[in-house]
Amino acid sequence: AAPAPAAPAAPAPLTFEPSIAAGEDDVASASDNAGPRAMAIVDLNSASVADLNGLKGGGMIGRAIVQKRPYASVDQLLSKRVLSRSTYERIKDQVTVR
Repeated sequence: AAPAPAAPAAPAPLTFEPSIAAGEDDVASASDNAGPRAMAIVDLNSASVADLNGLKGGGMIGRAIVQKRPYASVDQLLSKRVLSRSTYERIKDQVTVR
């Protein structure tokens, strides 16, 4: 009679541990996914150099963006040759033109 209760008890902690790990992964990926959307969208025509330099993946791009103002659309960062395509791809979802 003793082995029967022991067998269900042993798998319970084993299944419980992975579910905790999966839950932590879900939390981590949710916070990763929420990051850009939770970030404030920066207006290319009114943001400060510091705000523009603070864009994730952009580096020190603020001064270059400010020097080529005004912008009619975000893609003018490429057409006015302000940013490289790789930098543009990293920051395009964080900026707007109002």
